[in-house]
Amino acid sequence: MQFVIIIATILISAVIFIPIGVTIRKKIAESKIESAETEAKKILELANKEAENKKKEELFKAKEEIMKSREDLEKEIRERRGEIQNQEKRIIQKEENLDKKEEAFEKKEKDLIQKNEELEKKRIELEEITNKRIEELQRISELSIEEAKKLLLSETEKQIKLETAAIIRDGEVKAKEESTKKAKELLTYAVQKCAADHTSETTVSVVNLPNDDMKGRIIGREGRNIKALETLTGIDLIIDDTPEAVILSSFDPLRREVAKIALEKLIEDGRIHPAKIEEMVEKAKEEVEATIKSEGERATLETGVIGLNPDIIKLLGKLKYRTSYGQNVLNHSIEVSNLARIMADELGLDSKRARRAGLLHDIGKALDHDMEGTHVEIGVEILKKYKENPLIINAVEAHHGDVEPQTLEAVLIQAADAISASRPGARRETVEAYIKRLEKLEEIADSFEGVDKSYAIQAGREVRIIVKPEKISDADMTIMSRDIAKKVEDEMEYPGQIKVNVIRESRAITYAK
Repeated sequence: MQFVIIIATILISAVIFIPIGVTIRKKIAESKIESAETEAKKILELANKEAENKKKEELFKAKEEIMKSREDLEKEIRERRGEIQNQEKRIIQKEENLDKKEEAFEKKEKDLIQKNEELEKKRIELEEITNKRIEELQRISELSIEEAKKLLLSETEKQIKLETAAIIRDGEVKAKEESTKKAKELLTYAVQKCAADHTSETTVSVVNLPNDDMKGRIIGREGRNIKALETLTGIDLIIDDTPEAVILSSFDPLRREVAKIALEKLIEDGRIHPAKIEEMVEKAKEEVEATIKSEGERATLETGVIGLNPDIIKLLGKLKYRTSYGQNVLNHSIEVSNLARIMADELGLDSKRARRAGLLHDIGKALDHDMEGTHVEIGVEILKKYKENPLIINAVEAHHGDVEPQTLEAVLIQAADAISASRPGARRETVEAYIKRLEKLEEIADSFEGVDKSYAIQAGREVRIIVKPEKISDADMTIMSRDIAKKVEDEMEYPGQIKVNVIRESRAITYAK
């Protein structure tokens, strides 16, 4: 019961004191709100004052900047006005100067017009005087204008010929004085160090027999042996009345050499029949191949050329069996290589390049029987195939003038080739070609007006021309010799050089009676 009373008492007290507490708290809160509002008003007033001050400061700064910009603008305007005034003054001055110049030009133009009129008058007077003098000269000389022109041109032409001949003679003398001695020394030194052997060009080989009975054994029953030999080697075997000898005929020197070796082996063995012939032909081919290889290696050793492809060395060896105008091509190539090397050393050029190009310059002749094209074109293709130096290829391509030489060594190859081919004993011509060359030489000389007689002498190395003295003067002789030499160079092919000797002779003959 007491517990209930206590609880009731607590509840009654709570009902009484809770509203009182709420009222107290409300009054406290209102007091705080009033003080906060007062504080907020103070803060707002302070902020308004600061904003007003800031605004005034910014307005003041803006006014100052505006004033400064206005002063700068006014200053710039004053400067621009000053410049414009100066330019106006200069323009006015220029206009005044132009006016003055225009007046001066007008004055000069009037003076020039006046002078032109005076000159025109003088020109007319001069023409009249000139015409009178021409008429007087024609009357005195009894020549028309055209006749006088022809006479003057004729005299001028004679004078020019005399001067031209004198200039040519002086030039030739100076050139000879400067170059002949050195050239002779250089070429003589090079030639005397190189003298390759040469063989006569031929299309047949002769095989000697121990007796005439051997001819029948070579022919065989019903000609089977000779047919087998001709079929296997590709040559023609000629058995005639020549005692103890048979002839092998072929344009291919390699086939002819194989046939010759095979036939000699058959004669030595004594057993001649188709099977044995086939065996000996194979052995002969092997022997020729070995000879080709050794000859190619010999050529590289003699010239000092290293680093050649083995196939190129074999092609060099094939040149042993190739001749040109009676000159062995392999020996000719070795000689050209040595000549080019010696001249390159003397001139301070690349001797290695010179001797390599000299050795390879006729490499195309090893295959010119089997391929289409000139030996130069074939040689260039071969060297390109084996990645040879482009400068070496150019020297090979240029040695007959097919292209322009790119190096001085290429020019030396041309010179060395000409020296090797043209020196005495190097080449041999057929009688028909020799006679045709002499006839052509005399024909060219006789084609010039004023030539009386011409003679090809010294085996075609010189042409001696006798001219008519009444038609050809001493000055004309020099020009004629050069013209004849030029025509010979253009129309003929010949080894070495040809001397053109023009002779003018006047004779007075009287008989005492």
